[in-house]
This record gives sequence, C-alpha cells and structure tokens, in this order.
Amino acid sequence: MWITKLKIAIIEKNPQALEALMDDIPNLTEKEDMQTAVLLLKEASEFMQTLKGETKTSMIKIQKNLQFLRSTEVNISKKLDIRL
Repeated sequence: MWITKLKIAIIEKNPQALEALMDDIPNLTEKEDMQTAVLLLKEASEFMQTLKGETKTSMIKIQKNLQFLRSTEVNISKKLDIRL
C-alpha cells in the first residue's frame, strides 16, 4: 500500500505527499518490495532536488526583480517642505 502511494505521489509530482511518505517509511520484509522502495525513493529524491533547484532559481529572479524595482523608485520626501 505504501509503495503504491509513493508511486502515485511521484507520478503526480506531489511534494507534500512525498514528504509525508518519506517521513513514514514502513518496515518492508519482502526483498522485491525493498528494491522497489529504494528505486522509488531515489526517484522521489531526484524530483525533490529538482524542485529545490527550481525554487532557488525563482527566488533569485524575484530578488533581482525587486532590486530593479527599488532602483527605479523615485525618492519622495515625506516631510513638508515649504521653503520658497
């Protein structure tokens, strides 16, 4: 059952489900189940690393955009200046 849920989470690319399944790995007794689990966990790990890289790239782009927007801001004084 756990292996099936893991397969579905990988196919759906669902990071929340993958995290929950990785936190709750059952004790597998069958050799075939163990081998399948190892391969699936490797696949899940690769997906999570890819997702982490994409998130990092997005964050860098957002930071650059914010820096650009801040650099083009016009500084307006919030003080009342009534000098003639």
